[in-house]
Amino acid sequence: MRAWSIAFCLLLATSICVFGRGEIFRVQLDDSINPISRDLIRRTLREADSAEAGLVLIELDTPGGLDASTRDIVAALFASDTPVVVYVSPSGARAASAGTFITMAADIAAMAPGTNIGAAHPVSLTGGSNGGDTEASTSMEKAANDAAAFARSIAERRNRNIAWAESAVLDSSSISASEAMALGVIDLIAEDVASLLAAIDGRRVRNVVLRTAASPQRLIRPNLRERVLSLLANPNLVYVLFILGLYGLIYEFFQPGIGFGLAAGGVCLLLALFGMQVLPVSITGLLLVVFGMGLMVLDAFTPTNGILTAGGIIALLIGSLTLFDLPDRSIGISLGTLVAVIGISTAFSVFVLSKGLMIQRKAAATGSSQLIGAIGVVRRELCPDGTIAIRGEYWNAHSVEGEIPEGARVRVIASERRTLIVKRIHA
Repeated sequence: MRAWSIAFCLLLATSICVFGRGEIFRVQLDDSINPISRDLIRRTLREADSAEAGLVLIELDTPGGLDASTRDIVAALFASDTPVVVYVSPSGARAASAGTFITMAADIAAMAPGTNIGAAHPVSLTGGSNGGDTEASTSMEKAANDAAAFARSIAERRNRNIAWAESAVLDSSSISASEAMALGVIDLIAEDVASLLAAIDGRRVRNVVLRTAASPQRLIRPNLRERVLSLLANPNLVYVLFILGLYGLIYEFFQPGIGFGLAAGGVCLLLALFGMQVLPVSITGLLLVVFGMGLMVLDAFTPTNGILTAGGIIALLIGSLTLFDLPDRSIGISLGTLVAVIGISTAFSVFVLSKGLMIQRKAAATGSSQLIGAIGVVRRELCPDGTIAIRGEYWNAHSVEGEIPEGARVRVIASERRTLIVKRIHA
């Protein structure tokens, strides 16, 4: 009986060691958390499970991201058969907002010196959590309470500091790596990946002893689709492409024919709409941007003296601020992009409007009234009505002297509607 027990223990230990010596899958998240980063993490975990990897290492540096994508990543970490380590690195990196939840959801949470974690409170479109009307405050309070409950559940699942997890959401608490270690938010601090793998070598996770010191590593890179979509998941790029697309179509509208405006504007709009499938877009904001652009264009053809332009700028500004329904302004349209687009649009609109006003106030350079005193040649005999050629144009003419033969020179003395009153010039 004792021999059987010893054999069983040896078999169990052997199986643990074999499992723990598998390949290490490494993946880097150094941008906002969005559907593309979610798909990358999911794919990495699936491949690691299929290959019976020994560990998945996520190197994290993020300002935050979308709530839905964060929850999907946390669920994938919990469901993974392969142990997961989240390492906030390099020095100077952060695991803010959504990154806080992902770090705490790992089997092993680690940070590099000089990094920080926290500040997971949902914020409004204006960058604050309070103010405005009662309905908005109530909505933000519900979102904060929901996020706090989510953080508590993660901390309970991974046996981390529940009180701090709640404080990171409700009080926007942010702490350094050493503070996180002291509070039990993370498991260790490591200078680099090699130090991290050496530190966790021999650690037991999910009844598995990790053997990471000399394990081979495989770096998981984004595929072509993920790289393209990752670029188009940037709200600043999508916003600029959308505005350029509208300008291209406006140019094509005033320059009829299939040309550069339609081609460039169409491509920009298609790319922007493709990116809007990834990002949460507010229909109201989208309509306000289009409406604002339309008002500024319309003002160039109506005598409103800039009233429509002012309304268009206001609509464009409000629409730009509300275009993306993002819970965190740090990953939304940057202030620099917003000022640049609004400023250029305003300057262009004012330039076009000023030119239009100058043209409206300028005396007419053509027309029958401007031909009085000019000299022309009879092209069809005046009897007394006929046709004369003057300044490269043909005009109906009426002679005050009766008949004037073809080829004679005449001078315009008056005009009536579209008919010139002329008299013959005698040699």
